[in-house]
Amino acid sequence: MKINQLSGQVSVSDQISPEDVSTLKQEGVDILVCNRPNREASDQPDFEQIASIAREQGMEAVAIQFTSGEMNQRHIDELAGLLDSGKRIHAYCRTGTRSKNLWEAATRKTTSERERQSPIHAAVDKSGSASRAKPQYDIVIVGAGSGGIATASSLLKRRSSFRIALIDPAEVHYYQPGWTLVGGGVFNAESTRRPMSSLIPHGVTWIKQAATGFAPEQNKVLLADGSEVYYDNLVVCAGLKLNWEAVEGLQETLGKNGVTSNYSYDLAPYTWQLVQQLKGGNALFTQPPMPIKCAGAPQKAMYLSADYWLKQGRLKDIDLHFYNAGGVIFGVPAYVPALNSYLEKYNAHTHFNHNLKKIDGAAKKAWFSHKAEDGSEQLVETDFDMIHVCPPQCAPDFVRNSSLADEQGWVDVDQFTLRHKKYGNVWGLGDVTNTPNAKTMAAVRKQVPVVAQNICDVLEGKALTDQYDGYGSCPLTVERGKIVLAEFAYGGKLVPTFPTWLNDGTKPTRFAWELKTKVLPAIYWHAMLKGHEWMTEATA
Repeated sequence: MKINQLSGQVSVSDQISPEDVSTLKQEGVDILVCNRPNREASDQPDFEQIASIAREQGMEAVAIQFTSGEMNQRHIDELAGLLDSGKRIHAYCRTGTRSKNLWEAATRKTTSERERQSPIHAAVDKSGSASRAKPQYDIVIVGAGSGGIATASSLLKRRSSFRIALIDPAEVHYYQPGWTLVGGGVFNAESTRRPMSSLIPHGVTWIKQAATGFAPEQNKVLLADGSEVYYDNLVVCAGLKLNWEAVEGLQETLGKNGVTSNYSYDLAPYTWQLVQQLKGGNALFTQPPMPIKCAGAPQKAMYLSADYWLKQGRLKDIDLHFYNAGGVIFGVPAYVPALNSYLEKYNAHTHFNHNLKKIDGAAKKAWFSHKAEDGSEQLVETDFDMIHVCPPQCAPDFVRNSSLADEQGWVDVDQFTLRHKKYGNVWGLGDVTNTPNAKTMAAVRKQVPVVAQNICDVLEGKALTDQYDGYGSCPLTVERGKIVLAEFAYGGKLVPTFPTWLNDGTKPTRFAWELKTKVLPAIYWHAMLKGHEWMTEATA
């Protein structure tokens, strides 16, 4: 038996044996479909023999039998009816080809019927504007970033018949973890972007509009053009807002006067330009109050820059300063010794409880609010020749001002099931939620299958069994060629993916560098966004 998985719901194969039935049962198959007439070949098991074994194991067995080239509308209609059940189906014939062809025909039929019944095809016109129609979707996903696209793909892997809409106006999709490496001269910026249209999963409706609000009591999302989109289940993964305007004078000087940030696709190349040009003077790196996406990114920018200056023989002429609004270099103590060793190696001066409040690019001056031990605050002025700014961050306005948000503006979900605490058909994942984990791409990768499976369980009337443990990963790039691979869950618990002999996450390793620069980008583009849930199982 050679199984070909056609979708999350349907697999096909060549002729199965009676012994294969138990294997298929263990794989989660609910319905066996025979597409081969009895006695087509002398060595062929009789369908009733296989059906009897299937029924004993609690499976359905259905005969939709036809010879090669004789498929007709009745056969298509019968399989389409089974697809609508949402149950896992395995079909077989002599080679699997007939079964595959029948599935393709039945899928085209069900898709066409849904478009006629609910005008999904009218959701986006050629200009990308949403129409005034009110299509009903099984699942609406707000945000086509890593979480949104991966969730859509993972849902379709589980049930290919889902009607899913993705709401996002962006034309370009970015691999944001790569921007630190762009700022360090390792990656080219172009390698971190793809056209959004190339990543939307097949069968998903892309509504190229900005969401402006929610009406969860009416199960609808409000769009920028005044139209509304209705849902049975809603997934909010809208990311967060880079609040550049929260620092006085910052927006006016970004990208010039030695002011840069790896938190922007357009600015990361400027970081590398400044690093190469700087021969001496003050180099400042800032980190705002939490929460922020990838809390290690501000110091990663510093380490990569310092490593370059050290190897160029310039570091002795550069005063390196790290200004952190928090009180520690990293929130999980196990990784601090390794980071401290690099702070010493690069002679970096750390300034804790210093929050960037104002910047004057032309004058090359920055001001930090400093909270002393006695609780008093003062404004500290310093000069710079180069400054890398990590901007303050918050939830998007349309989320923060909605009934889905908690008091701080984040989507209010249960930290384990990722289900909204008030609205049972609303889910959240990624940077926009109030889960107390590190806001990293690795966290999203772990959250996606939890949301996808829990939605399926709810629709099938089952108890929620999948839970998110708070996993997050921060590959701390301490020099070109070595990374401290920090992996931790709720409460700072260490949850390494790899055995210590392969990679000791508390120490800088070449292995982690190869993983970060070569393996993880490929997993992102070719697995995670396509619904292949690699590296998402429970960690050791």
